[in-house]
Amino acid sequence: MPDELEFEKPVLELESRIAELRASGGSEAASRSEIARLEDRLKRLQQKIYGSLTAWQRAQLARHPKRPHALDFFRLLFTDFLELHGDRVFGNDMAIVGGLAGFEGEPVVVLGHQKGRDTRENIARNFGMPHPEGYRKALRLMRLAEKFGKPVITFIDTPGAYPGLGAEERGQAEAIARNLREMAGLRTPVISVVTGEGGSGGALAIGVANRVLMLEYAIYSVISPEGCAAILWGDASKAPEAARLMRTTAPDLLRLGVIDGIVPEPPGGAHRDWEEAAAQLRGALSAELGQLKSRTADELVRERYERFRRIGVFAEPA
Repeated sequence: MPDELEFEKPVLELESRIAELRASGGSEAASRSEIARLEDRLKRLQQKIYGSLTAWQRAQLARHPKRPHALDFFRLLFTDFLELHGDRVFGNDMAIVGGLAGFEGEPVVVLGHQKGRDTRENIARNFGMPHPEGYRKALRLMRLAEKFGKPVITFIDTPGAYPGLGAEERGQAEAIARNLREMAGLRTPVISVVTGEGGSGGALAIGVANRVLMLEYAIYSVISPEGCAAILWGDASKAPEAARLMRTTAPDLLRLGVIDGIVPEPPGGAHRDWEEAAAQLRGALSAELGQLKSRTADELVRERYERFRRIGVFAEPA
């Protein structure tokens, strides 16, 4: 995927022009006036473009190669992060990372999907698609949090669970199903954040939480737009139409009750300003944890169960 998205080009061109003027000195009054004029134009252009993104454009932003991943958020949000490895059954899956950390002076357990930045790292991280040992590692960490009464914070960003032969032989479906069941009964606060793309059971396996948040330009769906288009029309190129029909965006999912809140992103998306994106997320996490800490273990389990039972629309015959 290119770093420069098609709909971003007018914004990038203006930013380049402003940078050139600043590099040239910008001391003369005329130059300063031109910079101010271009900055005002840039602000209005950003509001116009990013305020009316299509579902497919949001999907492109959610997959942007420069978007912050789990380890980036761990560094920006938490202190004293100590990574833990392995599932104590088969091995260590690098597509899921997690461990112990501090958040605003309180100990927490954090985990999430991890993608790579280049080809070599993406191969090592399996492009953020976990094997069953990744989900078993995640469950081991969540049980550790429950044992010591610490909140769990998960970061979702995956195209989906890895569907390869080895993963299936080692029990991919069972690992996901076990996580769904065990997370439903965890007697400690659980918050999940969809930071990029949340795909299918691969996302939900670490997403059964008391609160589910989404970054503004993230997506969350049962299948990728390309996969949906291939199934419905036999043509993956119709992914933009599929994305529109699938209701994958944060505003759609908030309206449908699938998520509980939207975390604003910096102008142009989280990949443009990691620190600001983390600051917005810090405020949201702090508020949610403050509410959940007052719940008893029984209340946490009951509210989590009721939350997921409310999702969906159905009609009963008279």
